[in-house]
Amino acid sequence: MRVSTVLVCVFLLWVEGSLADTPVNCTYEDLLGTWVFQVSKGGHNKTVNCSNEATGVKMVTVTLEKLSVARDEVGNTGFFTLIYNQGFEVLVNNYKWFGYFRYTEQGQNVTSYCDQTLPGWVHDVLGHNWACFVAKRVEPIPPRTEVNPLQPHLIARRLLQTPHKVNIDFIQTINSRQSSWTAAYYPDHEKYSQKDWFYRAGGPASRVPARVRPTHFTAEGAKMASALPERWDWRDVDGVNYLSPVRNQGSCGSCYSFATMGMLEARIRVLTNNSQAPILSPQQVVSCSPYSQGCEGGFPYLIGKYVQDFGIVEESCLAYVGKSTPCRIPRSCGRLYTAEYSYVGGFYGGCSETAMMQELVKNGPMAVSFEVYLDFRFYKGGIYHHTGLLDATDPFELTNHAVLLVGYGHCNKTGEKYWVVKNSWGESWGEKGFFRIRRGTDECAIESIAVAATPIQTL
Repeated sequence: MRVSTVLVCVFLLWVEGSLADTPVNCTYEDLLGTWVFQVSKGGHNKTVNCSNEATGVKMVTVTLEKLSVARDEVGNTGFFTLIYNQGFEVLVNNYKWFGYFRYTEQGQNVTSYCDQTLPGWVHDVLGHNWACFVAKRVEPIPPRTEVNPLQPHLIARRLLQTPHKVNIDFIQTINSRQSSWTAAYYPDHEKYSQKDWFYRAGGPASRVPARVRPTHFTAEGAKMASALPERWDWRDVDGVNYLSPVRNQGSCGSCYSFATMGMLEARIRVLTNNSQAPILSPQQVVSCSPYSQGCEGGFPYLIGKYVQDFGIVEESCLAYVGKSTPCRIPRSCGRLYTAEYSYVGGFYGGCSETAMMQELVKNGPMAVSFEVYLDFRFYKGGIYHHTGLLDATDPFELTNHAVLLVGYGHCNKTGEKYWVVKNSWGESWGEKGFFRIRRGTDECAIESIAVAATPIQTL
């Protein structure tokens, strides 16, 4: 056990408004075991500059056990979760720890050090007493080097080599091969380049190489599901709509921000019976969040964390411009915070159709992520499923796109089950900005990663 070894690390400048790309690829199994956290001097606020806090003043030992139990050296128990393949968050002894796994890049090669972290943040559960830390697993893991084809500059170069042109034959082939959904040509889509489409569907930093399987459907889950309504749609609950308007993210990879803002907007409406109906600022997340990558992409879980740590302002305070800009928020703007945020199912990998249905009906819309294939771009209506067809003329890149889950139901004629989902591609796309997708089969991994957050009404 290398507790006495001083961990030498260069702390990065990560304050509100800074960004870092994280092409690391680590797993849940890498995370399990005993970790030593080397912590800097505490007592700071959320603007702490970790580049000035490189010297650790104490060490904390935490053991992470299946499925989600964290235990410190004095016996306190708490919670942990992997955050996609990027890092982890631990809650134990009234402190929250969050860090990305360490990595290095050399050309297209990325080496993941899944037994170490980059400098991370720690603070108490009330958001006070901030400090910095680095962590190292007691039992080391060999570094893992992989080719990283998702480097933004390489993607941009590859996509720009092929001009954007819609293949009408491809759309006709989609419609001739299946009858569950309809594909259509959108003239206004011609204004987007191939690179733009890649970012509209998530961007390079949203990719999750290791697909997470949802939890198995159990007898207990079936019983709980049977008590839920047969259909649900937050656009029409006893004639009342609890959703904010559909918006258009443009060519910025900000879907993760729009999905999370849409969730918070809807849940505020639910909590207040529509007496409060704010439109929140996706641009603040793009420009200010140290937990995401601006227009390169990001993940809703970390935006739930960002809103709890830093708060979010309304659109009128920081309007959406669809590009990464300096973080400038007027001091006079009020901020909304989240009381809690979590993966549906309790932890990363614990998701299921039943858990999503229960969360949806009980607490409101939630952010979900799914794999976007080329055919989805042309969706016009019906119950979507991936056709398996690819346009050989299109330099397609698979991404993970974040959207807002707002309802569920089934087709009366066929009995096919579906989710109702709000997209961020404008009202002219799909079913007035929404789409339906197969439910119960983890279509395009849509039942694998769902995130819920509870807003505090403070604006």
